[in-house]
Amino acid sequence: MIWNEAKECMSRDEMTHLQSTRLVKLVDRLYHDVAFYRKKMQDMGIEPGDIKGVEDITKLPFTTKDDLRDNYPFGLFAVPESQVVRVHASSGTTGKPTVVGYTRKDIDMWKECVTRVLSMANIGRDDKVQVSYGYGLFTGGLGLHYGVENLGAMVVPISTTNSKKQLTLMEDFGSTAIACTPSYLLHLMEVIEEEGVRDKLKLKSVICGAEPWTDQMRSKIEEGLKVKAYDIYGLSEIMGPGVAADCEYHKGLHIYEDHFLPEIVNSNTLEPVAEGEEGELVITTLTKEAFPLIRYRTKDLTSINYDKCECGRTLARISRFTGRSDDMLIIRGVNVYPSQIETALLEVEETKPHYLIIVDRIDNLDTIEVWVEVEDKFFSDEIRKLENLTKKIGYTLKQAIGLQVKVKLVEPRTLERTEGKAVRVVDKRVIL
Repeated sequence: MIWNEAKECMSRDEMTHLQSTRLVKLVDRLYHDVAFYRKKMQDMGIEPGDIKGVEDITKLPFTTKDDLRDNYPFGLFAVPESQVVRVHASSGTTGKPTVVGYTRKDIDMWKECVTRVLSMANIGRDDKVQVSYGYGLFTGGLGLHYGVENLGAMVVPISTTNSKKQLTLMEDFGSTAIACTPSYLLHLMEVIEEEGVRDKLKLKSVICGAEPWTDQMRSKIEEGLKVKAYDIYGLSEIMGPGVAADCEYHKGLHIYEDHFLPEIVNSNTLEPVAEGEEGELVITTLTKEAFPLIRYRTKDLTSINYDKCECGRTLARISRFTGRSDDMLIIRGVNVYPSQIETALLEVEETKPHYLIIVDRIDNLDTIEVWVEVEDKFFSDEIRKLENLTKKIGYTLKQAIGLQVKVKLVEPRTLERTEGKAVRVVDKRVIL
């Protein structure tokens, strides 16, 4: 289903014209209303009149998360605080949180974008959507909540709670869709199997986001729950969930270009890369009122494709993320992304999709160890069988990342489960 055909299926020329009109207005407004951007542009010798359309986007300055933290809490707001009806914030686990503000119009735009996502996932007015993202300052819960209501479907705002309660309401209410992190959904799958209630559930669609996941994990979820799984992308600095999502063809995530102007740049040179070439996703918010951003560096690595999709949408598609430029691990001079390890592990049928990567430095040499859970039916007391499985996994990982990896097999349900974002990497190195 297509929620807003006029915007999701417009021609490339129409989209470029719309983006250009909105970009010109945005730059003029930020120059006059936000001291941070005015100084940035003045330092670069740029005035609003120099920006005629999207072709001039590279003349504008980048914005980083450090800029947001340096202007904490409300220094980048482009409207008076009296017009801000809601704020959200990141967790701030690596420093000051990034605070985002919304006007009433911003909230309406957000609802519209999330409703498009739900329609992509074949969710309609007759569905019951269990929102199992966290509510509060995190954008996930309320973002999906308002989108479901805007669609006219029934929202079950259960948030994050114990898994058995999730299943009880899922069964009793007849929930047909659930929105949560992919790692938490994998945990729910285990509980569903333990309780033997799969045939009692009416789930048909799952919407997963807030953390990276692979196509192999999607297949595992779809096979295990007999559902269709959809990827949703967002980040609190830009809006929250609903910046982009994939359709039933799963050939990239449609980014809502009428609101978010995407670029792909080389992370090192910050120069644009060719269409289809991988780089860092940069987003300019074209329509946000309270907290608009110019050329925000997301750190997410992807590529972009402007071809019309089989679903009929003409929106640009970004490929599934290969990782983040700031999540890349450099092990003995080799670049390693956690997603590479996850993809390799899911090729081994004996393993569960729960793992932990431990990086350390011993005698001035980087080491990498992967703890991975073994499927119940393959876990054995026979040392030889476990040794053979360890060697198999080690070989698979070496082929994937080009490094020798120490593998530790752990019993099923040993690694910590979380209702939020899963912790996949522990880096114990101390760089002196």
